[in-house]
Amino acid sequence: MKNLLVFIKKEFYHVFRDKRTLVVMFGIPLMQIILFGFALTSEVKNADVLLIDNARDVHAQKLTNKYKASTYFSIEEKQIPYNKIEEEFQKGNIKAAIIFPPNFSNDLMRSKQASLQVLADGSEPNIAKMLIQYISSITLDYQQQLNENILPGSIIIPEMRMLYNEEGNGSINFVPGVMALILMIVCTALTSVAVVREKELGTMEILLVSPFKPTMVLVAKALPYLILSLMNLVLILLLSVYVMNVPMLGSIVLFFFISLLFISTCLAIGLVISNSTNSQQVALLISMIGMMLPTIIFTGFIFPLENMPVFFQWLSNIVPAKWYYTGVKSIMLKGLGIEYVWKEIVVLTGMTLLLLLVAVRKFKIRLD
Repeated sequence: MKNLLVFIKKEFYHVFRDKRTLVVMFGIPLMQIILFGFALTSEVKNADVLLIDNARDVHAQKLTNKYKASTYFSIEEKQIPYNKIEEEFQKGNIKAAIIFPPNFSNDLMRSKQASLQVLADGSEPNIAKMLIQYISSITLDYQQQLNENILPGSIIIPEMRMLYNEEGNGSINFVPGVMALILMIVCTALTSVAVVREKELGTMEILLVSPFKPTMVLVAKALPYLILSLMNLVLILLLSVYVMNVPMLGSIVLFFFISLLFISTCLAIGLVISNSTNSQQVALLISMIGMMLPTIIFTGFIFPLENMPVFFQWLSNIVPAKWYYTGVKSIMLKGLGIEYVWKEIVVLTGMTLLLLLVAVRKFKIRLD
């Protein structure tokens, strides 16, 4: 038993000296608990909703106050022309809009029936359906109050419409997100073993004594995967449009341009990983697991980013898939042009250049 205790004590010393083991044991579980406990929720909270009150009467104001009291919405009252509402959706400023018609209270008083219009962003069908459900529930609750106290038999009818997705097709939201996930994992994983494979096979010496500069070596490693990834993208797009019935309303050229930027970003991440590791197994583990979780959580196609704490919303900005998903969704589903996705293009371009610079700096021209 004494010898056993000595060996156990020795193993504890090894564990506490190995920082990577401690990170796996304590860091990853703590991070997962924080993410899944605070950041991930399928509920909709504080969604940006535009309210246009053309009635300016008693019942419209009371119903507006009930909407404002809900934690589901962040109501912004604004008087804008009806034909300008869609522009707010295109800019991504709002998730839904509530429009009160003129004489809302008069309709209730005279005919005991009034209507209001609700528009929702159907490019995110799950969020749109929940917002419509919340708005309908609050409206029905106010209608019941009227029936009990003021106007028995009165009816308020919310007229619902989902922009960009009239049928409420759920796959059109997930397809751009899955495209981002597939490209991120495949491109990063393939490129992450490109340099480290040479180290393991013992052929790195040949590359180092060749007349090529380190930049040319990295370009030669990444270019084949770039071409194969573009072919993969074409296949995914054909399946999405002709099998999944996902529309392509915008420019196909712009779609491929932003996809090329995103693929380049993923390849650059893979090169950084490959230059920072010494085995293919470690490189694949980092690229597969390390890239999959942030892409799923912080892209926005499964878990609404608006529901997360401010810190995690800020953290999502360093995930390339978030910018690609936002840009592709705007192009494919909303038919928007470069004036609406220029920010995503600038961010992806900056990430690509920065990561390529890091990859070149980390490329060792001498063997250890």
